[in-house]
Amino acid sequence: MLQDSTSQMNAPRLELAVRRAQAAATLERLPTTLTVNAAVSFSALLMSSINRGITTFAVIWFGATLATIVGRFAVGTMVKRRRMDKLRPNLCLRLMTGGAFVSGIAWGALPFVLSDFDALGVDGGIYILMCGMATGAVLLGTGHAVTALAFAFPVHIAVVTTLLMSKAAGGQLLALNVLALTLVLYKSSMKGQAIVIGNIEAQVKATALAQSLSRANASILSANESLEVLANRDPLTSVANRAAFNVSLERGIENARAHDEQLALLILDLDRFKTINDTFGHSAGDELLLEASHRLREAVGERGFIARLGGDEFAVVIGGATAAAEARQLAARILDRGREPFVIRGRPVVSGVSVGFATWPEHAESAADLFVSADMALYRAKDEGRGQWREFDPSLKARADRQRRIEQDLAGAIASGALTVFFQPQVELAQNGVIGFETLVRWTHASLGAIAPPEIVAAAHTANLSEALTASIATGACRLLTTLPSLGLPEATVSVNVSPREFELYSVAETLDRITHAHGIDPALFEIEITEEAILDTLVAGEQLKHIERSGYKLAVDDFGAGHSSLAYLVTLKVDRLKLDRRFVAGIETSFQNQEIVGAMAGLGKALAMDIIAEGVETAEEAATLRGLGCPAAQGYFLGRPMPVDAIAGWLLTRVLTPAA
Repeated sequence: MLQDSTSQMNAPRLELAVRRAQAAATLERLPTTLTVNAAVSFSALLMSSINRGITTFAVIWFGATLATIVGRFAVGTMVKRRRMDKLRPNLCLRLMTGGAFVSGIAWGALPFVLSDFDALGVDGGIYILMCGMATGAVLLGTGHAVTALAFAFPVHIAVVTTLLMSKAAGGQLLALNVLALTLVLYKSSMKGQAIVIGNIEAQVKATALAQSLSRANASILSANESLEVLANRDPLTSVANRAAFNVSLERGIENARAHDEQLALLILDLDRFKTINDTFGHSAGDELLLEASHRLREAVGERGFIARLGGDEFAVVIGGATAAAEARQLAARILDRGREPFVIRGRPVVSGVSVGFATWPEHAESAADLFVSADMALYRAKDEGRGQWREFDPSLKARADRQRRIEQDLAGAIASGALTVFFQPQVELAQNGVIGFETLVRWTHASLGAIAPPEIVAAAHTANLSEALTASIATGACRLLTTLPSLGLPEATVSVNVSPREFELYSVAETLDRITHAHGIDPALFEIEITEEAILDTLVAGEQLKHIERSGYKLAVDDFGAGHSSLAYLVTLKVDRLKLDRRFVAGIETSFQNQEIVGAMAGLGKALAMDIIAEGVETAEEAATLRGLGCPAAQGYFLGRPMPVDAIAGWLLTRVLTPAA
């Protein structure tokens, strides 16, 4: 590569470089040359007046010679000002050569303008000056022989001519000697020029080589910088990558240990990123990650180290004496920014963020343990509903061990029937009639005891058993539906809860279609309960909810009022039932505010032609108040506890609803 760079200088570019060097050298010597020329010209004038005095022709010659000197100086000044030695070196050399030639002619005219010129007598000293000037011009002008010879040749020709014209003895012999000197000067000038050109070429090539080496070095440095960026930076978001994060975390702990400080590690990921990525495409997912990293930079500022661990997962490292307190504040800021909608392909999309963090040395002794602790806190935040932050506490490890055991044994529990379903009655308050049942999952683990439904759902999600779990619960619901007509409840519905997370993993509607069709169930008696979160997240659940509607299933919104449902979505999706959140029911007989809310919701249900059912009714007073407010139906421990399917017939025979006061 370096050889190629220098070889490119061997053609026109090399010649141009040589011309520029010759022009610059000629211009540099011009003031000295002209000064010597003027001084020697004056000496020649004086020498010519030794025997003949100052003659008119001698003065005219001296004036002409000075005129050529002044003209050459003016031309040289103009050439320098216009930088012609760099921009137009060939023209510069031609001008210098022309000026030298004119000066040579002026000097060559000297013997011819002097009367009674005695070549081999008193005027022999003028020959010495003339030949000395010519020789000096050749010696000084070795860089450009043409310019030097342009001055020397007219002078030597004049000397040879006047010697040949002389009648004195020895004139011809001296003429031959001058011719020989001319030949020697010519060869010397050409040889000197060749040496100078060789030196110039070598210098130019060396300069080109140095420049090439400099460019190569700069290219290597740039490549090294690029490699360093690739090695330590995430190519999409430009924040640090996983490798750089590992180094930073280790060094951060070392620094914190040396200064007796804290180190906080926050791990966060974007909620529903996979669904957004699958819905809009990977380019939209990249756009979301870029905007998320930008918001993260704004939230963190200069205080922390940011890295992308992979996918939609990011990490922030903060050190200092107050790192734990700063981490809590930062987590809150990140959540605030994460709640702001992202605009993807012109559509606002709410993704949200979940954050978990842990601190050294409070929660871990090593970088690996700190990462595990922060990761546990993150999963706790996600399991508790996402869109929130959690700090690690020691109980999380015990919970993680418990959850891991649940995940390991869940598949066997589903297959063996150890995981069962219970049913909680739903009662029409005015007539005390049973209108339906809600399906609830139950599992008593051999060593862990009773497993809570949220734990079961979380384990199914982690172990990729969500569809199997839903299918098992739906199958139990279908079996109850096949027996209800024989129990005198042919129009009673059975509801099944579906987590918003389910819609991200598989087609809930297709799974339910397969199971209900296999049992010959009327879809109008099969109710699907979803949360408000699923209604709002149309990117994730929209098409499946439309499929559920087309299949003829009833659709209920669970825990209504706990989130931020849009009435437009409720109407668009044709929701059949709203289940009021327990918080509005507890103590309603003494809470005027809750009474107002429930009354308004009951009116809303009538206006939208939606059934209303209150959850969590535990006392006769609550049931009576709800009935008085126009709430048509309810469920809760007061009205009927969850029970296995084989207990429903006995419960229907013996149940007694305490009348409202």
